[in-house]
Amino acid sequence: MEWIYLLIAGILEWGWPVGLKYAWTEKGFSLVPAVFAILFILASGFFLFMAQRTIPVGTAYAVWTGIGAVGTFVIGIILFGESAQLMRFVFLGFIVVGIVGLKFST
Repeated sequence: MEWIYLLIAGILEWGWPVGLKYAWTEKGFSLVPAVFAILFILASGFFLFMAQRTIPVGTAYAVWTGIGAVGTFVIGIILFGESAQLMRFVFLGFIVVGIVGLKFST
């Protein structure tokens, strides 16, 4: 069950960078997206807390940030038109390999 909590924590990790990105506009600061970012931070942290009951802290943190990084990378391409160069995906693949490796070695 803790690995499911960790997956949920990692997916929730996608919400706060997106919320922060939307919180800053040409008109200045927007409170609603910033509040959503804070809620995602809290929810993600809660599920990380639940996962660390049995998963070693170093493994849990690395997987949590890895899932967050991969998801945010993809969201950045889809929502914000960020670069989708092949080499970026190659290096992203290294992160994915690291996440899978940590799962199977723990």
